[in-house]
Amino acid sequence: MAAGQAATGVAEAPAADGFGARRPYEGAWRFTASARDSAVPQARHALRDLLRNQRVPLQDDVLHGLLLIVSELVTNAVRHAALLSPTVTVEVSVGGGWVRVAVEDNHPYRPKALVAEEGQTGGRGLLLVKAITAEAGGVCDVEQTAGGGKVIWAAVPLAL
Repeated sequence: MAAGQAATGVAEAPAADGFGARRPYEGAWRFTASARDSAVPQARHALRDLLRNQRVPLQDDVLHGLLLIVSELVTNAVRHAALLSPTVTVEVSVGGGWVRVAVEDNHPYRPKALVAEEGQTGGRGLLLVKAITAEAGGVCDVEQTAGGGKVIWAAVPLAL
């Protein structure tokens, strides 16, 4: 991410590969950015670079899906939560055969996937996230945080 944003590479629990050994690409990383339009490409590029640098085994279509998911989720946080959440946090977790991308903000509103009217240019982001996640064989959800905000996440299986 750009200057003023934090990026950490904090490893979490070891993978369940039958032997308890961690694969070299497994871990958890957090990126924090100001809730501005510039956060969208920053988060997308940071995710792409992280997954490539860690050599996470993803098919190209799954990688592109994850990049679109993080773009949509960060865009939603910037557009709808910036007033109450001046920062947006992206967390990427890789382990146990899954990649999980989560976007957290401090706004309490739980978004719903809407069907936009024909001709509208917005309103389909969460529908797109759900569709991409389902197509990859994954799951997604929205959860409240302890601080009253929310985290929206999507998890897809690795191609092992």
